[in-house]
Amino acid sequence: MSNSINWFAIPVSDFKRAVDFYNALFDGGMQQMQMQGRDLAFFPAERGSVSGHLFQADGYEPSDKGPLLYLNGGDDLQIMLDKVEGAGGKIVAPKRQVTPEIGYVAEFIDTEGNKVALHSPN
Repeated sequence: MSNSINWFAIPVSDFKRAVDFYNALFDGGMQQMQMQGRDLAFFPAERGSVSGHLFQADGYEPSDKGPLLYLNGGDDLQIMLDKVEGAGGKIVAPKRQVTPEIGYVAEFIDTEGNKVALHSPN
């Protein structure tokens, strides 16, 4: 087993608003499609790597409680973090170093109310 997680799904309450928010962070890299009657927006990823999608469906609610998902912040997460508030999110924990080996993390609340984190080596 190469990864303990192979896919994630982030619930949203306003699909367009959420896609616009994450497109701002990922420079327009969200790929949208419809599957099984649901609108989905996929995070950018290399083929065969861990990734996920945004979705809106009955029975699923955005939350700042529960598991904390760390998105790849590239070489320096500060570049992505600087886009959060302008795109409608809120930074709740600024960039900070975990250890020199692990790198840096930061946390934000997206436009839907989900708490999400970023990770980068620098």
